[in-house]
Amino acid sequence: MNHTIKLAAALFLLTAVTSCKKDFTNPNAPTETETFASERAATAVAAGLQRVYTAGAASSLYALVNANGFVTNELILRNAGNIPELQLSTGGSAVDATNTVLANIWTRSNKIIYDADNVIRFANTLGDKNYSSGLISFVSIFKALSLGNMAMMWERIPDTTGSNVTFISRQDGFRKAVTVLNIAIAAYNANPPNSLVLSRLPAGINIPNTLQALKARYALFAGDYATALAAANAVDLTVRSAFNFDALVQNPVFESATSTNNVFQPVDSTLGLPPSLAPNLADKRIPFYIGINTSIAPRYRINGFYASGTTSVPVYLPGEIMLIKAEAYARQATPDLVNAVIELNKVVTKQPANDVWGVGAGLPPVAPVTQADVLTEIYRQRSIELFMSGLKLEDMRRFNRPTTERRRNFFPYPFQERDNNTNTPPDPAF
Repeated sequence: MNHTIKLAAALFLLTAVTSCKKDFTNPNAPTETETFASERAATAVAAGLQRVYTAGAASSLYALVNANGFVTNELILRNAGNIPELQLSTGGSAVDATNTVLANIWTRSNKIIYDADNVIRFANTLGDKNYSSGLISFVSIFKALSLGNMAMMWERIPDTTGSNVTFISRQDGFRKAVTVLNIAIAAYNANPPNSLVLSRLPAGINIPNTLQALKARYALFAGDYATALAAANAVDLTVRSAFNFDALVQNPVFESATSTNNVFQPVDSTLGLPPSLAPNLADKRIPFYIGINTSIAPRYRINGFYASGTTSVPVYLPGEIMLIKAEAYARQATPDLVNAVIELNKVVTKQPANDVWGVGAGLPPVAPVTQADVLTEIYRQRSIELFMSGLKLEDMRRFNRPTTERRRNFFPYPFQERDNNTNTPPDPAF
């Protein structure tokens, strides 16, 4: 762990949330003026956002895989003593505002947005615009992810950070994430980050490709298909962008679930899809994502991007970008089903050796004809290609899948928000 990451961890501990409000103040912590007295300190806060997002069972990454996986039937519960997971695996009214997995997504997301805003404000004061753009573009990735994660899970999200804030629709949340990414892309293109700032930030994330990939994702979720298609076309699919882990900061899903076999495991080789959409057993993505244990139950085990403590997790997959293009073509005002099927088949026929992450179905091409059939096949391929990515619940709603295929549609707002914010919306019925 390098000096910047250690400093980031220390600063995170100093500025950890001690109340349920989104002002994130701590009387024992250094003031913002003190924290942002130098570019090195501000950079440590920026680098620390990746740790907040990815490290441990309280991280956004772990909680997103956990919550999404249970309610979309990707995962099975291994121990009913894990009450938050028991709630999520049961679904319906069993999921309540006490759920700590959901609270972790909510709290970490708001913490990241708050810190990212502070870094961006500081970066805009720097004379070195190449250093500034590195800070802005890096933290904007985590701010956009946090906005997007909340918008995928809740019907409405906070408009900003602070006390008693108002809420905006989830669609406006996705649009806000796109705006954040647009500003970051403009900063990056105007003054590409210099080697100094990049050397002080965690390795693994390819900034320009990630900005475009996330822009494509959230523009698609917002229904802006032209923007989603343009951003997807700007992504270089031969480049990896990842959250990296090591012996000190381990892959959080491996650390809490894979290695213990005490929280969750994948449901089986169907990946939670109904029989009509179940994967072809010749699909090479199945052994990539699903391990088999013939000696100790359960038979089906976590594999893929959560196979070891040091396994990197992609920020996005090339297959996701291809499927964004396919969906954007299929959903535009005048559907272009020819190009939609071309992009779809890039995923269906892709060999593992031709994917930078080794994810490939290696199947014969498909030939859906109608718009409805094309969209159904896109949903099926997204469910397989993006297994345990945390994106399936959003997909289920967008593709109008029956509610019987999921255990919740949206989540209740955590008590720490409702108890401190009179603007908190009513909880959804399901």
